[in-house]
Amino acid sequence: MSRKEAEAIERELSPPYTVARPKKLGLPLVFNSPHSGRVYPRSFLASSKLDPLTLRRSEDAYVDELFSFAAALGAPLLHAHFPRAYLDVNREPYELDPTLFRDGLPHYANTQSVRVVGGLGTIARIVSESEEIYREPLSVAAALERIHRLYLPYHETLSGLLLEAKREFGFAVLIDCHSMPSTPQTDKRSSRADFVLGDRFGTSCSSELTRIAARSLDSLGFCVALNKPYAGGYITEHYGRPHKAQHVLQIEINRALYMDEATFERTARFEELRDKLQTLIRGLLPGFPGLVVPRAAAE
Repeated sequence: MSRKEAEAIERELSPPYTVARPKKLGLPLVFNSPHSGRVYPRSFLASSKLDPLTLRRSEDAYVDELFSFAAALGAPLLHAHFPRAYLDVNREPYELDPTLFRDGLPHYANTQSVRVVGGLGTIARIVSESEEIYREPLSVAAALERIHRLYLPYHETLSGLLLEAKREFGFAVLIDCHSMPSTPQTDKRSSRADFVLGDRFGTSCSSELTRIAARSLDSLGFCVALNKPYAGGYITEHYGRPHKAQHVLQIEINRALYMDEATFERTARFEELRDKLQTLIRGLLPGFPGLVVPRAAAE
């Protein structure tokens, strides 16, 4: 990548992410929307064999807007502007697919993870489970540039937000916000639940908090699944440390609840769903006292 191209991308992705902060922290919550970014650098579009609408199929479209009430509740919302197809911060920093690059990867790269093998590493090779993104292989230098300029600062910010909450309240709860296609790409005849809650099978979050969330969604009239097919990605696994008073609950929302998946237009149910999500979050509050652990144990 030339210096001119790098400077153009930096301008397009400035800022690369946003933290919508409350005037004052009022809750031990942090909201994160890592896949709702929709600023596609022109050079990235030019390097892809796919049209812009196809590239957006991996995007958690408008999830940041669905949780835009966070600051009003007293909690920050971190959301990316760069798209998941360009860089995925819900992966290890160096989950890299050797088939995607024209030169050798550094020794510390994880080239064998299930996500890499499936084409969905830190720099994705595919979207929509099968569509190859790039016209030709990338340079490793270009990948590392994305990781150092976008990935590492994003996670530094997320870590800082969780630390702020723990210092203020003694514990923190990260709500990792995502969306999913209404039907699996591999089986168009089947449909998915309205919501999938992921807590890495009870390891990233208090099981009681997960149960409260499931009951709340059920009372709101939604069909809820737990951990299948989404138990949580790198963020859930990496930051979920209940024994250290740090909990992560991933929420996957069926896109048919709020958008037309073919046109990416918001539907008339969008505002109603946002209101119900706020009801869901308020319903979690009674479970917070049970999340506090002795400070010595959390250190």
